[in-house]
Amino acid sequence: MTVIAHIESQFHTKFGIPRQSGLVEELEADVVFEPQFRDLNALRGLEGFSHIWLIWDFSEVRDKGWTPTVRPPRLGGNRRLGVFATRSPFRPNPIGLSCVRLAGIDPHTERGPVLRVRGADLMDGTPIYDIKPYLPYSDCKPEAVGGFASRPKEASLAVDIPERWKALIPEGLLPALTGVLAQDPRPSYQQAPDRIYTMEFGGLEVKFQVEGDILNVCQISRRKS
Repeated sequence: MTVIAHIESQFHTKFGIPRQSGLVEELEADVVFEPQFRDLNALRGLEGFSHIWLIWDFSEVRDKGWTPTVRPPRLGGNRRLGVFATRSPFRPNPIGLSCVRLAGIDPHTERGPVLRVRGADLMDGTPIYDIKPYLPYSDCKPEAVGGFASRPKEASLAVDIPERWKALIPEGLLPALTGVLAQDPRPSYQQAPDRIYTMEFGGLEVKFQVEGDILNVCQISRRKS
Protein backbone atom coordinates (compact mmCIF):
# COMPACT_ATOMS: atom_id res chain seq x y z
CA MET A 1 0.00 0.00 0.00
CA THR A 2 1.04 3.58 -0.61
CA VAL A 3 1.14 6.26 2.07
CA ILE A 4 -1.05 9.11 0.83
CA ALA A 5 -0.73 11.54 3.75
CA HIS A 6 0.46 12.02 7.30
CA ILE A 7 -1.07 13.68 10.31
CA GLU A 8 0.28 16.69 12.17
CA SER A 9 -0.95 16.48 15.76
CA GLN A 10 0.04 17.72 19.21
CA PHE A 11 1.47 14.35 20.29
CA HIS A 12 5.17 13.71 19.67
CA THR A 13 5.11 10.49 21.74
CA LYS A 14 2.35 7.96 22.29
CA PHE A 15 1.97 8.73 26.02
CA GLY A 16 -1.18 10.77 26.53
CA ILE A 17 -2.86 10.00 23.21
CA PRO A 18 -6.57 9.29 23.84
CA ARG A 19 -7.30 5.57 23.80
CA GLN A 20 -9.91 5.98 21.06
CA SER A 21 -10.76 8.62 18.49
CA GLY A 22 -13.44 11.17 19.31
CA LEU A 23 -12.94 11.10 23.08
CA VAL A 24 -11.45 14.62 23.13
CA GLU A 25 -13.28 16.67 20.54
CA GLU A 26 -11.14 19.74 21.30
CA LEU A 27 -8.05 18.05 19.84
CA GLU A 28 -7.23 19.56 16.46
CA ALA A 29 -4.91 18.06 13.85
CA ASP A 30 -4.06 18.46 10.16
CA VAL A 31 -4.02 15.77 7.49
CA VAL A 32 -1.27 16.74 5.05
CA PHE A 33 -1.04 14.90 1.73
CA GLU A 34 2.11 13.58 0.13
CA PRO A 35 3.16 15.63 -2.93
CA GLN A 36 1.79 13.18 -5.53
CA PHE A 37 -1.66 13.27 -3.88
CA ARG A 38 -2.02 17.04 -3.52
CA ASP A 39 -4.80 17.17 -6.08
CA LEU A 40 -7.87 19.08 -4.97
CA ASN A 41 -9.98 17.00 -7.36
CA ALA A 42 -9.47 14.00 -5.06
CA LEU A 43 -11.39 15.85 -2.33
CA ARG A 44 -14.31 16.98 -4.47
CA GLY A 45 -17.53 16.39 -2.50
CA LEU A 46 -15.81 15.63 0.80
CA GLU A 47 -17.00 18.94 2.23
CA GLY A 48 -20.50 17.46 2.45
CA PHE A 49 -19.50 15.02 5.18
CA SER A 50 -19.17 15.83 8.88
CA HIS A 51 -16.91 12.87 9.71
CA ILE A 52 -14.33 10.78 7.92
CA TRP A 53 -12.48 7.51 8.47
CA LEU A 54 -8.69 7.56 8.59
CA ILE A 55 -6.92 4.28 7.79
CA TRP A 56 -3.38 4.50 9.05
CA ASP A 57 -0.16 2.71 9.98
CA PHE A 58 0.92 1.81 13.53
CA SER A 59 4.37 2.88 12.36
CA GLU A 60 5.94 3.03 15.82
CA VAL A 61 5.36 -0.69 16.47
CA ARG A 62 5.69 -2.03 12.93
CA ASP A 63 8.85 -4.04 13.75
CA LYS A 64 7.68 -5.36 17.14
CA GLY A 65 5.63 -8.26 15.86
CA TRP A 66 2.31 -9.51 17.16
CA THR A 67 0.92 -11.92 19.73
CA PRO A 68 -2.34 -13.91 19.61
CA THR A 69 -3.40 -12.56 23.01
CA VAL A 70 -2.95 -9.13 24.57
CA ARG A 71 -3.76 -7.36 27.85
CA PRO A 72 -6.25 -4.53 27.11
CA PRO A 73 -5.62 -1.41 29.24
CA ARG A 74 -9.40 -1.11 29.62
CA LEU A 75 -9.31 -4.28 31.73
CA GLY A 76 -6.45 -3.02 33.86
CA GLY A 77 -3.86 -5.10 32.06
CA ASN A 78 -4.84 -8.10 34.22
CA ARG A 79 -6.75 -10.19 31.68
CA ARG A 80 -5.75 -11.60 28.33
CA LEU A 81 -8.01 -11.48 25.28
CA GLY A 82 -7.54 -12.45 21.67
CA VAL A 83 -5.86 -9.73 19.62
CA PHE A 84 -8.80 -9.68 17.20
CA ALA A 85 -11.14 -8.86 20.09
CA THR A 86 -9.12 -5.72 20.84
CA ARG A 87 -7.68 -2.64 19.17
CA SER A 88 -4.13 -3.41 20.23
CA PRO A 89 -1.46 -2.01 17.88
CA PHE A 90 0.45 -5.32 18.02
CA ARG A 91 -1.35 -6.98 15.12
CA PRO A 92 -0.36 -9.16 12.15
CA ASN A 93 -0.91 -6.08 9.98
CA PRO A 94 -0.33 -2.87 12.00
CA ILE A 95 -3.32 -0.97 10.61
CA GLY A 96 -5.30 1.59 12.60
CA LEU A 97 -8.82 2.92 11.97
CA SER A 98 -10.12 6.21 13.39
CA CYS A 99 -13.32 8.16 12.92
CA VAL A 100 -12.70 11.93 13.19
CA ARG A 101 -14.73 15.06 12.67
CA LEU A 102 -13.94 16.95 9.47
CA ALA A 103 -13.64 20.50 10.78
CA GLY A 104 -12.70 22.02 7.44
CA ILE A 105 -10.77 21.80 4.21
CA ASP A 106 -8.06 24.37 3.52
CA PRO A 107 -7.71 24.05 -0.27
CA HIS A 108 -4.74 26.29 -0.95
CA THR A 109 -1.74 26.07 1.38
CA GLU A 110 1.97 25.77 0.70
CA ARG A 111 1.51 22.06 1.51
CA GLY A 112 -1.39 21.63 -0.89
CA PRO A 113 -4.94 20.99 0.33
CA VAL A 114 -5.07 20.23 4.06
CA LEU A 115 -7.85 18.57 6.04
CA ARG A 116 -8.55 20.03 9.48
CA VAL A 117 -9.84 17.31 11.80
CA ARG A 118 -10.95 17.02 15.42
CA GLY A 119 -10.78 14.14 17.87
CA ALA A 120 -7.87 12.27 16.24
CA ASP A 121 -5.98 9.67 18.29
CA LEU A 122 -2.83 9.66 16.13
CA MET A 123 0.75 10.56 16.97
CA ASP A 124 2.38 13.36 15.02
CA GLY A 125 3.76 12.10 11.71
CA THR A 126 1.63 8.95 11.55
CA PRO A 127 1.36 7.70 7.93
CA ILE A 128 -2.16 7.55 6.48
CA TYR A 129 -3.11 5.00 3.83
CA ASP A 130 -6.63 6.08 2.99
CA ILE A 131 -9.50 8.44 3.77
CA LYS A 132 -13.15 7.49 3.44
CA PRO A 133 -16.36 9.37 4.27
CA TYR A 134 -18.34 8.28 7.31
CA LEU A 135 -21.85 7.24 6.28
CA PRO A 136 -24.37 7.50 9.15
CA TYR A 137 -26.94 5.18 7.57
CA SER A 138 -24.49 2.27 7.31
CA ASP A 139 -21.65 3.04 9.74
CA CYS A 140 -23.82 3.90 12.74
CA LYS A 141 -25.28 0.82 14.46
CA PRO A 142 -27.24 1.91 17.58
CA GLU A 143 -28.07 -1.71 18.42
CA ALA A 144 -24.44 -2.86 18.33
CA VAL A 145 -22.95 -4.69 21.34
CA GLY A 146 -19.53 -3.47 22.50
CA GLY A 147 -18.22 -6.46 24.42
CA PHE A 148 -15.86 -5.55 27.27
CA ALA A 149 -15.77 -1.93 26.03
CA SER A 150 -19.50 -1.33 25.64
CA ARG A 151 -19.30 2.12 27.22
CA PRO A 152 -16.68 4.82 26.77
CA LYS A 153 -14.41 5.42 29.72
CA GLU A 154 -15.67 8.68 31.14
CA ALA A 155 -13.27 11.55 31.80
CA SER A 156 -12.65 10.77 35.44
CA LEU A 157 -10.24 13.42 36.70
CA ALA A 158 -10.60 17.04 37.68
CA VAL A 159 -7.63 18.92 36.22
CA ASP A 160 -5.91 21.68 38.18
CA ILE A 161 -3.48 23.82 36.17
CA PRO A 162 -2.03 26.75 38.15
CA GLU A 163 -2.24 30.12 36.41
CA ARG A 164 1.55 30.43 36.09
CA TRP A 165 1.63 27.30 33.93
CA LYS A 166 -1.46 28.24 31.94
CA ALA A 167 0.43 31.32 30.75
CA LEU A 168 2.88 29.05 28.89
CA ILE A 169 0.21 27.17 26.95
CA PRO A 170 -0.23 28.45 23.36
CA GLU A 171 -3.54 30.12 22.66
CA GLY A 172 -6.26 27.64 21.84
CA LEU A 173 -4.53 24.56 23.25
CA LEU A 174 -5.78 24.78 26.85
CA PRO A 175 -9.17 23.07 26.26
CA ALA A 176 -7.52 20.21 24.35
CA LEU A 177 -4.80 19.72 26.95
CA THR A 178 -7.36 19.77 29.77
CA GLY A 179 -9.50 17.23 27.93
CA VAL A 180 -6.57 14.88 27.41
CA LEU A 181 -5.47 15.08 31.05
CA ALA A 182 -9.03 14.50 32.30
CA GLN A 183 -9.02 11.15 30.48
CA ASP A 184 -6.21 10.00 32.83
CA PRO A 185 -3.24 9.29 30.54
CA ARG A 186 -1.53 7.03 33.09
CA PRO A 187 -1.12 3.33 32.32
CA SER A 188 -3.83 1.40 34.11
CA TYR A 189 -1.24 -0.45 36.18
CA GLN A 190 0.43 2.72 37.49
CA GLN A 191 -1.56 4.50 40.18
CA ALA A 192 1.13 5.72 42.60
CA PRO A 193 0.07 9.18 43.92
CA ASP A 194 3.67 10.28 44.51
CA ARG A 195 4.82 9.54 40.96
CA ILE A 196 5.38 12.45 38.57
CA TYR A 197 4.44 11.75 34.96
CA THR A 198 5.67 13.67 31.94
CA MET A 199 3.57 14.09 28.80
CA GLU A 200 4.62 15.87 25.62
CA PHE A 201 1.85 17.92 24.05
CA GLY A 202 1.89 20.72 21.51
CA GLY A 203 5.58 21.48 21.92
CA LEU A 204 5.35 21.39 25.72
CA GLU A 205 6.49 19.03 28.44
CA VAL A 206 3.70 18.70 30.98
CA LYS A 207 4.51 17.17 34.37
CA PHE A 208 1.65 16.05 36.58
CA GLN A 209 0.64 13.98 39.60
CA VAL A 210 -2.67 12.33 40.37
CA GLU A 211 -4.12 12.08 43.84
CA GLY A 212 -7.54 10.55 44.09
CA ASP A 213 -9.73 12.15 41.44
CA ILE A 214 -7.58 15.26 40.98
CA LEU A 215 -4.77 15.67 38.47
CA ASN A 216 -2.38 18.42 39.48
CA VAL A 217 -0.07 19.93 36.88
CA CYS A 218 3.32 20.42 38.56
CA GLN A 219 5.25 22.09 35.76
CA ILE A 220 5.02 23.08 32.12
CA SER A 221 8.11 23.81 30.02
CA ARG A 222 9.05 24.04 26.38
CA ARG A 223 9.76 20.67 24.82
CA LYS A 224 13.41 19.94 24.22
CA SER A 225 14.17 19.42 20.54
